[in-house]
Order: sequence, then structure tokens, then C-alpha cells
Amino acid sequence: MPASAPARRRGLALGVLATGMLMTVLDGSIVTVAMPAIQNDLGFSPVGLSWVVNAYLIAFGSLLLLSGRLGDLIGRKRMFLAGTGVFTAASLLAGFAGSPGVLVAARFLQGVGSAMASAVALGILVTLHTEPRERAKAIAVFSFTGAAGASLGQVLGGILTDALAWNWIFFINLPIGLATVLIALPALPADRGLGLGAGADLLGALLVTSGLMTGIYAVVKIEEYGAASAHTLGLGALALALLAGFLLRQARAANPLMPLRVLRSRSVTGANLVQMLMVAALFSFQILVALHLQNVLGYGASATGFAMLPAAAVIGAVSLGVSARLIARFGERAVLLTGLVLLVGVLGLLTRLPVHASYVTDLLPVMLLAAGFGLALPALTGLGMSGADEADAGLASGLFNTTQQIGMALGIAVLSTLAAARTETLSAAGHSTAEALTGGYRLAFAVGTGLLLAALAVAATVLRRRPGRTAEAAPGTTGSGTAYDAPAVPAAH
Repeated sequence: MPASAPARRRGLALGVLATGMLMTVLDGSIVTVAMPAIQNDLGFSPVGLSWVVNAYLIAFGSLLLLSGRLGDLIGRKRMFLAGTGVFTAASLLAGFAGSPGVLVAARFLQGVGSAMASAVALGILVTLHTEPRERAKAIAVFSFTGAAGASLGQVLGGILTDALAWNWIFFINLPIGLATVLIALPALPADRGLGLGAGADLLGALLVTSGLMTGIYAVVKIEEYGAASAHTLGLGALALALLAGFLLRQARAANPLMPLRVLRSRSVTGANLVQMLMVAALFSFQILVALHLQNVLGYGASATGFAMLPAAAVIGAVSLGVSARLIARFGERAVLLTGLVLLVGVLGLLTRLPVHASYVTDLLPVMLLAAGFGLALPALTGLGMSGADEADAGLASGLFNTTQQIGMALGIAVLSTLAAARTETLSAAGHSTAEALTGGYRLAFAVGTGLLLAALAVAATVLRRRPGRTAEAAPGTTGSGTAYDAPAVPAAH
């Protein structure tokens, strides 16, 4: 049983899962730095270049929920190993790509592999670490890997692209992926799964995958077609209809792909909604600050990555050093609210970012306030996984990752579109390029601040503390010291 696994083996398993997460996150951020080099070498058109990101995002975001549930059915270890293998092989194909079509296809396959591995990683983690304090520490390590990996990817992408070639941003995945598979074989606990008969709902799988794929495609194309275009509204309506059909199917199916009992937990539903809003808002920090450094302040790729490192450092220090202890003492809700307040300060300060910003006085304080992410993400992850038992852990993990990707897609589409429109308006009014770009970024930061305030409101109201109950006695908690209005989730049999 996972609970009886030796501490050394649990630590090794956590290292494997964190490495798999690091590889996935690195790949997402490392590509953004190398995009100009990829375009020049392979001859991508400006529109075609976006598919280097979009192909990965569509495959990844649309397959997470299905992959998570399949992990529960056929075994989460099998799904993790298969996904890591697919991702590693696709990375090799991407590195050798000699045409736009081959690279886009390889990126789609990378997204498939990432979805398979990422969807079950949290499920493995929470079933392996059952003691509350140990689980909180494990989630903190896992969350730090994801948060810091984005900043590390920008540094590494700049170095590899400048020193070698863009191909190496994909080749670097090969030794990491192979090592992950070889160590995971003995380290991860074997699980047989529930069997396909416990949830082999093919119609449900088709509805949810096509609905998510259609919706994410509509979102990532907003910048090209516009939010109010017939293209966006039509595909958006189709996606909602498919997802509504999926929910109806799950309510009636004898063996549903996603038992709706998972959504009855206030902790699970609230945490996923907060995550979607938070991730959408923080796109403006991760990407638009980097663009301001390069396009306005004239930083190079490597310098931009190093400029973002303080944010990764404080996120890591808080995630690994204090978040688990604070969660154990004050509960996930209190730590989450504190982290969100700090993040509101991050984007609030950026709304006043001057054109000729000084890194030390204007940007470094923002990087340090990013410590709020190191508080918010571990607490949010614990809440998002708190309503699932062992039988549904892969599903809850897939759901949590799915809302993260939807939030990212919305942030990319909405905030970048608003920033571009504002920049175009200011340029037409006679402002310099630097002034117009900064004005566009400020608008995106302001909208992001609003999204974080909405996340704060949801966390404060939906994730209400239930008086008169302890964490040990309350269902739907991680045992961190705070009880929530989250009904217990029965096992799937």
C-alpha cells in the first residue's frame, strides 16, 4: 500500500514526479524565448508561428481530464510512464524538425504526452503521501517545481538558443525523460486501477475531449478573429454544447467517465475556479513583463531570463521553506488568501509601470512580491485535491490541471488581445513605440488585477471555514487544520 511505502521510496517517487512536472513546465516556457530563432530557421509565417504554442496547448488542455480518469482505470503508474515516453519521443522529433508542419505535429504529440503524465502526477502524490504534514510538504515541492520551472525555462531557453541552436531546447528533454522513466519504474507504487469497466464511457470521452479541444481552439484564436466574431462565438457555443452534453451524459451513464460526485466538494470546485482566474491573471506577469524587458527596455533573451530569476527564487524559498508550515498552522484557506493579496500587489504595481522603468526600483519589488505565488499554489493544490479519495485521485488531478490550462489559454487570448488593441490605439494617436507598448501592457496588468480580485472574492466566500469542526473530523479536508464545507466523496466501485 502507498501509505506503508518506506520514506526513502516516497521521497524518490516525489523526485520523479517533480522532475516530470519540471520537464513539462520547462518545455512550455523555454519555447517562447526561442520563437524568433525558430521562425527564421524554418520559415514560419507570423500566423503559423503561433501554432508552435497552440498545437501543444490544444492537445494538452483537452486531454488532461480524460487522461486523469484513464489513469484511475488502467493504473496511474502506467499512464505516467506512457505519457513520459510519448513526450520524450516527440521531443526528439521536434528537435530534428526541418519544416513547420513536422514541428507543429511534434508539438501536438508533446502535448498528448504531457497530458498523460501530468494528469495523474498529483493523483499519485496524494495517494502516496497520506500523512497531512508530509502531504503538505510534498505538495509544496511539487508546486515549486511548476512555478519556478517557468522562470528557469526562460533562462535556459535563452542560453541554449544563443549558445547552440533552438533545436537544443527540445533535445534537452531526452536525458531528463529517459532518467525519469528508468527511476519511475522501481520508485512509483504499482496500481492496477479500477478496470475499464468502471468508467469506460466512450461517448462521454468523445464529448469532453471534443468540447475542450473546440473551446481551447476558439480561445487561442481570439487574437486573430476577435472576441465578438462569428468564428469565436460559434465555436464557443459549440464547445459549451458539447460540454453540457458531457455533463448530462455523466449524470445518466451507468459507469460515468467523470462521476459528478467529485464536483460536489466546495473545496474542489472553489479551488479550480480560483486557479482558473489566478492563472489567467498571472499570464500578464510571466509573459508581458518579459516582453516589456525585451521590447521596451532592450534586454536580450538571456538577460530577460536572469531578470525574472528573483521571482523564481522567492517563489521557491516560500514554497519549500514556509508554505507547508503555514498551511499546517493556519490552514489552506488563510494561506491562499494571503498569497492572493500579495499577487494583487504584484499586478497593481505593474499598472503604474513607467516607459523607462528602472529594474531595481520598478521591477525588483514586483519580483519579490511574487512570493505570493509560493503561498497560493500549494494551498490551492491541497484544496483542489482534498475532495477526492484514492479511486478518484487521477480524475481530480486531471480536473485541476485542466482548469489550469483553460486559465492559461484565457489569459493568453484575452490579455494579449487587449494589450495589442491598446498598443495599436496609442500608436495611431502618435505615441512612440515604447509608450504604446507600455500602455498596452498596463491595460493587461489592470485587467489581471481585476481577475485576481475576483479570485480573492471566490476564495473568501466559496471556501468558507466551517465552524465547530476540526480538520481531523471533517470530510473533504487535507488535515491541515482548517475544515471546509466539502462533503465526503464516496469511493468508486
